[in-house]
Amino acid sequence: MNKRVLITGSSRGIGKAIALKLAAAGYDIALHFHSNLQAATDTQTELVACGINVSLLQFDVADRPAVKHAIEQDIAEHGAYYGVVLNAGITRDTAFPAMTEQEWDSVIHTNLDGFYNVVHPTVMPMVQNRKGGRIITLASVSGIAGNRGQVNYSASKAGIIGATKALSLELAKRKITVNCIAPGLIETDMVNDFPKEMVDQIVPMKRMGKPNEIAGLALFLLSEDAAYITRQVISVNGGMI
Repeated sequence: MNKRVLITGSSRGIGKAIALKLAAAGYDIALHFHSNLQAATDTQTELVACGINVSLLQFDVADRPAVKHAIEQDIAEHGAYYGVVLNAGITRDTAFPAMTEQEWDSVIHTNLDGFYNVVHPTVMPMVQNRKGGRIITLASVSGIAGNRGQVNYSASKAGIIGATKALSLELAKRKITVNCIAPGLIETDMVNDFPKEMVDQIVPMKRMGKPNEIAGLALFLLSEDAAYITRQVISVNGGMI
């Protein structure tokens, strides 16, 4: 039986790249999306072509009751996850003095509350399965160094890093590792409008990263070779920090 991994926000971008990389390696996938059903079904078709099993979950990671219901139902039907990859997130960038309550709340509820909402219903089934497991969170260079115009996003991602490190201590004896990937500028819809000249100025490698370069690290962290790696924040940012 294949190991099964839940990946939030996996219908496109980094999440999709991770899903495809894991599917090619033989993992079954719980494919999560929020609203873009077409993108999700297209990704599902690509994953099924790899010869693996795919379950489709739709919810807003900020909606705690909806998340709990969907995950518990999926686990009841297909069994506990071996891995969870927390990829879903949003930005609402603006200078802090002009930041609205909605711009603050939406980012915190999605990016940080989403950690609790998704991980909490998955942990005990993973523990009770007694087969170890992997939890991977995605933070950001902004969560490590902070970034102008991203006080809300930086706060949410710094919170993810703290939560990751704390949870890793609680789960280490259960052979469940908890690690964080902190990407820099990655070629996704989120940075479509980022000026090329700015990339050259702030990234020593003078290019954006590719989603597959994040996916490769996620695949490694899910593997048996990474069984002794936990509580770590691994940056993938072309040397930005």
